[in-house]
Amino acid sequence: MYTLSTGVEVELWVVDEIGRLCDGTDITDAHRRIEPEFIDPLIEVKTEPHTSELDLRRDLRSTLRTGIRAAKAVGKRLVPLGTPLTASDAEANCDRGRIFETVYGSGVQSAKNCAGTHIHFEQEAVVDQLNLLTALDPALALVSSSPYYIGERGANSSRALAYRTGCGDEFRCFTELWDYADSLEEWRERVDEKYDRFKRLAADRGVSHDTVETLFEPEDTVLNPVRLRECQPTVEWRAPDSTLPSQISQLASDVGNLISHTRTATVEYGTPEVGADRIRLPEFETLRDLSWQAIKSGLESPDVRSYLRNLDFDPSAYEPLSTRLDGPQQLSDAEARARRLQQADRLQADVQKLTRGGTRYSMYSA
Repeated sequence: MYTLSTGVEVELWVVDEIGRLCDGTDITDAHRRIEPEFIDPLIEVKTEPHTSELDLRRDLRSTLRTGIRAAKAVGKRLVPLGTPLTASDAEANCDRGRIFETVYGSGVQSAKNCAGTHIHFEQEAVVDQLNLLTALDPALALVSSSPYYIGERGANSSRALAYRTGCGDEFRCFTELWDYADSLEEWRERVDEKYDRFKRLAADRGVSHDTVETLFEPEDTVLNPVRLRECQPTVEWRAPDSTLPSQISQLASDVGNLISHTRTATVEYGTPEVGADRIRLPEFETLRDLSWQAIKSGLESPDVRSYLRNLDFDPSAYEPLSTRLDGPQQLSDAEARARRLQQADRLQADVQKLTRGGTRYSMYSA
């Protein structure tokens, strides 16, 4: 049970009956919280904000069931993977997406081949929330769902690796993990500085400042693992892969309990620890090393497992899909299609049992 309002957004691939990526925009008509993404084979399923894990699960289950039924009606399936395993070459389908294509050039390929989970938390102690979510970046290892990117086996979370580094050095400031913030003003200054940088890059590629300002708020141009959403208002955690809804719900609950704990606990820096009256986070250089271990090796890293336990996670409670998708170094299109369909079956089974069993409670819940 958590006490801050929490909502999730899950990106899912759409495939046809033999596992090929296909246009999923017709599925988005089935529910107001199923929305198109900036390429046709990718859709996003959202929940309302909730203050209990059970309510979040019920909402997610209901919307996903609607999406699965709508997909089945037109001979399609929904797939919960961080990447499509082999390459997606779909064109952007909206003005904002086409601007990203123009500005990022070939670097936009990583965005077209990545599907993530975004968890939104109600804003309270915002700086502490931003810094805690930054420190929880290695928790992405709990739900890593694809070791393949464009057909090649690589990192445990190939999505996180591609998304953060595949766009090219010129754009990494928009996608990498940012350092802790000293103040809300400092964070907002970072966002504004990146927005100005994005407008300069766009202008260099023939896109006017007016066009950017019409289509993008400053927060829309930063795609980092932690974002401050001024318009909602929430603090958004974007580190996890798309994966099974039961794992997403559990992660949202575990992270939500820690976020709620910032109401009464002070956030400090040093040896990682969660106590009754404080949460101690590592120095950023230490954190960055742990994050890369989490991306590359997942829960196979002893340092990552130890770190997560120190922050009150139970790694044994999670079953990352990446460990089930291990295989040849190069994945053929036929193998990718078969694996997508396997994960579509797994999603359907997971949705059916999503609200079974009891709800877990945290010692930090109010």
